Amino acid sequence: MKLRTKIVLGVAILIAILGFSGSGLILGYRIGQETPKTIIIHGLTNLDAGEPPATDFGTFWQAWSVINQNYLRDKDVATQDKVYGAIRGLVGSLNDPYTEFFTPTENQKFQADVQGDFGGIGAEIGMKKGGVVVIAPLKGTPAMQAGLKAGDQILKINASSTEGLTVDEAVTMIRGPKGSTVTLSIYRDSFDKPKDFKIVRDTIVVPTVDFEMKDGGIAYVQVYSFNANLDRLFYNAMSQALKGGVRGMVLDLRNNPGGYLDVAVDLAGWFLPRGTLVVSEAERSGTPQKLSAGGNATFANLPLVVLINQGSASAAEILAGALRDDRHAKLIGEQSFGKGTVQDLIDLKDGSTIKVTIAHWVLPGGQVLENGGLKPDIEVKAPKDGTTKDNDPQLEKALETVRGEVNTKQSPLYTL
Repeated sequence: MKLRTKIVLGVAILIAILGFSGSGLILGYRIGQETPKTIIIHGLTNLDAGEPPATDFGTFWQAWSVINQNYLRDKDVATQDKVYGAIRGLVGSLNDPYTEFFTPTENQKFQADVQGDFGGIGAEIGMKKGGVVVIAPLKGTPAMQAGLKAGDQILKINASSTEGLTVDEAVTMIRGPKGSTVTLSIYRDSFDKPKDFKIVRDTIVVPTVDFEMKDGGIAYVQVYSFNANLDRLFYNAMSQALKGGVRGMVLDLRNNPGGYLDVAVDLAGWFLPRGTLVVSEAERSGTPQKLSAGGNATFANLPLVVLINQGSASAAEILAGALRDDRHAKLIGEQSFGKGTVQDLIDLKDGSTIKVTIAHWVLPGGQVLENGGLKPDIEVKAPKDGTTKDNDPQLEKALETVRGEVNTKQSPLYTL
């Protein structure tokens, strides 16, 4: 049984420091009388059985008192900053790169960044093996033009090490006024040593969809992000595909860092029968929330292959995994990033916020996405110097594969 136990702060501090000596107990009692403060501790168990509590807060208050009484520049540190520091340490103890704490000031900036325009380089970044990495550079942005690639390790930002940084801290350092320069120290597997990339920041406009009809009635659709405009733009692309007499499709999700989950689920409705499971959100409660396709399944029987690489993350991985699990669409390219957790912003009473991981994604076949990402059915490495319009072996393999399926299945002509 969990109990809520009230303690007097002054007594708790002095007892923890001095033990149960007479003078310590009396002094703690007097301080408690003069400046009484009550706190509620959750999670203490077995108190009624005379056993020690599962969590000993005495050590914390002892450390608090040691700092207050002995630290040389204690007067220069606000008490509230110490509280925020303690919360940061609590969050850090989870060793989860996507769970973070924002003070009220940091929270305001975070909300402004999410909702407003900003100057940046146009790259989605994340954490992998404890380090800051590029998930995907976005088409037409300074990051792409400078030569950044998915999987690049960011070792330094303007000569400052990224070791110990959270994702949002790294993002804050990389962003800045349009026209200003940021220098990233990058390491990738093909480098002998890290190289510096000087990138001029710009206002970032995230692309959404490219569409092209290839020979043989193959629709090539590249989705760059799952943003709020995708539903409309994808509908327009599919209308063109139907007008062009589509017989098969290559869905390119390379360097797609994700976006809105509901948009990815809506997109799945073009390819999966209504009610088909797309993904489950598994929370700690053990009762998963199931998200299913709800579209008209226009292309449910259309030969389809999906392109992925290490820049495919989050919603892109969910869609690719669902299409493979539910209709056996082949995945071609390289292993995806493996961003498979869900975060929620929970406000605290003073305007600070905790962004906390609350669940992970589970694909229809049972795979938990965060355990290494998706492995392609047909692995094709990208050229070391990067893909171009005239040198894209992954796309060439995808077109070859889907054309083979069209011929084998004698796919009907899809038209309006």
